[in-house]
Amino acid sequence: MSDINSLIVDLGRKARKASRSLATASSQQKRDALIFAAENIKESTPTILEKNQMDLDLGSSKGLSKALMDRLLLNEARISSMIDGLEAIANQNDPIGEVMQAWERPNGLKIKRVCTPLGVIGVIYESRPNVTADAGALCLKAGNSVILRGGSESYNSSTAIHACLQKGLEKAKLPIEAIQLVPTKDRAAVQSLLKMTDYIDVIVPRGGKSLVGLVQAEARVPVFAHLEGIVHIYLDQAADPKKAVDVILNSKTRRTGICGAAECLLINKEILDSLGSDIIKILLDAGVEVRADKEVLKIPGTIAAKAEDWGKEFLDSKIAVKVVADLDEAIAHIQNYSSSHTDCIITEDLEMRDKFFSELDSAILMHNASTQFADGGEFGMGAEIGIATGKLHARGPVGTNQLTSFKYLVEGQGTTRD
Repeated sequence: MSDINSLIVDLGRKARKASRSLATASSQQKRDALIFAAENIKESTPTILEKNQMDLDLGSSKGLSKALMDRLLLNEARISSMIDGLEAIANQNDPIGEVMQAWERPNGLKIKRVCTPLGVIGVIYESRPNVTADAGALCLKAGNSVILRGGSESYNSSTAIHACLQKGLEKAKLPIEAIQLVPTKDRAAVQSLLKMTDYIDVIVPRGGKSLVGLVQAEARVPVFAHLEGIVHIYLDQAADPKKAVDVILNSKTRRTGICGAAECLLINKEILDSLGSDIIKILLDAGVEVRADKEVLKIPGTIAAKAEDWGKEFLDSKIAVKVVADLDEAIAHIQNYSSSHTDCIITEDLEMRDKFFSELDSAILMHNASTQFADGGEFGMGAEIGIATGKLHARGPVGTNQLTSFKYLVEGQGTTRD
C-alpha cells in the first residue's frame, strides 16, 4: 500500500469512527461546534487573510485566470459571509431523528420513516477556500463526518479555515476527526478517495468539467454530480426593459467565475433591434466580450461566435449571444446545450413563463431573477456544498437536508406474518 493510500485509509477509519459518534450527538452539541467555529474564524481573520495571500501569490505565479483568482480570493467581506453562513447553518433545525412519515398497517404494525445521516462524505473541490467552511458545516449539521480535499491552489487558506472548524468541534466535545482535511497536495489522494468504498458513503465533487468527469469516471463510491454551470437566459419579446437590463447585467457581471454566472443569452428576434441591441451595448460597455451569431454580429464591438462557444462555461467576462425565432427555438437550444444547472426566462407573459418551466428540466429554473441566486445560501440553506445536476437523491443546491438518508422503524406487539 502506497504512503498516500495509507494516509487516506487512515483518514477514512477515523472518519467512520467519528460518524458513529455524530449519529447520536445532540443538536446542541452540533450547534455549539458551528458557533464556536464561526467565532474562531472571526478571531483568526488576519491569519486566514495572510494564508490566502500566499495562495494568491502562488496562483498569480502560475498564471491563473482573473476568474479563478476571484474564486480564490478571500477578503474581510467574504470571511464575514463565511461566518454568517456558519451561524445560519448552526441555527437551522436539526433534521436527524425527524419523523418524515408515519402510518399504521391493518395488522397493527406501526411504521415510521426517520431521517438519518448519510455517514461519511468525501468532498473534492477546486479553488474556492470558503467551501472548506460550507462543506464542513453542512456535513456536521446533518450528522455526517467529512473528508475534505481542496484544490492545491487554496491549500494554505483551506488549512487555516479547517483549523478553526476543528477547534469548534473540540470545544463542543465532538471528535475532531468529524471534519478532516487531506493534508497533501498530491493528486494521488483523489484517486484513493474515489475507491474508499469501505469508509466513504458518497463523494461530492465541486469544480470544473474535468474534475467532475474524472470523479464520475473513476469513483467506486456513489457521486452527487455538480456539473459545470452552462447557464442560459432567454430574453422574450414581452420582457420588461428595466428588469431585463438589471437581471442580465447582474447574471453575467456580478461574479463571472461562479457556476451561476450567465454564459449564453438568447434574444427573441422581434426585439433584437430595440431592447436586444441596448442590452448588448450595455454588456460591451461593462467590459463583457460578446461572442455573437451572424444576426448579432452586426452590432459594433461584438465578435463572431465559434461552434464551441455554444454550451461553453466561460467563467470569465464573456458571453455567447444568439437570436432565436421564438420560445420553442430557445427551449430547443437550451435542451441541446444545457448542463441542467440553471436557466432563466425574462418575460411578463406568464404563459411563456409556464411553458419555459414545464418543458425544461434543469435543476433550477428562474423567471425575472438573476441566475446568480443559484446558491444554497440565497435559497435559505445557510450555504451549499454544490448544485447537484443529477436526478438521484439530491438535486439543485445541496444543503443540510440533502445530506441525509432515512431508515424505517417498525413496532409490533408480538406481531407475526401469516
